[in-house]
Amino acid sequence: MRTMRAGTLLVAAALGAAVLAGAGAAHAGFGQPSPWQTGLQEADTTVMNAIIAFNDHLLYFIIGIAALVFVLLVVAMLRFNKYVHPVPSKRTGNPPLELAWTVVPFLVVLVMIFFSYRLLFFEEDVPRSEITVKATGHQWFWQYTYPENGNFQYVSSMLSDAQRKPGQPRLLSVDNELVLPVNKVVRVEVIGADVVHSFAVPSFGIKVDAVPGRLNATWFKATRTGMYYGQCSELCGMNHSFMPIAIRVVSEREFDEWVAYARKQFASGSARPAQETASIETKAAK
Repeated sequence: MRTMRAGTLLVAAALGAAVLAGAGAAHAGFGQPSPWQTGLQEADTTVMNAIIAFNDHLLYFIIGIAALVFVLLVVAMLRFNKYVHPVPSKRTGNPPLELAWTVVPFLVVLVMIFFSYRLLFFEEDVPRSEITVKATGHQWFWQYTYPENGNFQYVSSMLSDAQRKPGQPRLLSVDNELVLPVNKVVRVEVIGADVVHSFAVPSFGIKVDAVPGRLNATWFKATRTGMYYGQCSELCGMNHSFMPIAIRVVSEREFDEWVAYARKQFASGSARPAQETASIETKAAK
């Protein structure tokens, strides 16, 4: 009786965890993490939508396997104990059962491999880009270059608490954001200047290592304007946790106006431009 009660409690706990996970995903943050978030960040690209779909379907497999194993354990505890079977059975094997618990997991893994490989190919197959930017990882800041828009470059460093303005998230806000147009296929070329870094933006579903001497590439196509945040996801040294990525997605007109401003602002290509960067509206007015 106690065993059955314990089993009921465990099932209820598992169902509660699944419900909480679903609720967390429904309330995930747009472009940045949210308090008490348990799911993935809200998607803004086809790649991230595919990642979330794969994650959700994989969760069904995991819940099913966990529930099956749990039921088998409860059955084994109730039917095979010293009270029900005072004299232990001398059976040493069950070939059909052993074949089943070998073949079935293998088939499940094959299904997972098929969908995961399809997703990996989708992520790695960079389509024809409409704009290219280069992200170079340094200890501990990012340097962005626009080779197709005048080949200007600038550095993006994290803002301190004293420099942050109201509404800017802590440890994610930067002085110079990476500005890109909406509904355009963006190719991001990533390389490291000193050690291995990693360029990752959860809402876009991208994460690629920045390796010294090796040019890697990823892509995304943002469908909504707004701010999107990420971080260096490779242990790159003492200030690894203070190396955020901030991407501002704007309309095509605003992007053209910003490019005209940035060509003048960063014409010298200095490694560390001014800390404060005007908003898109201010740049357009100039």
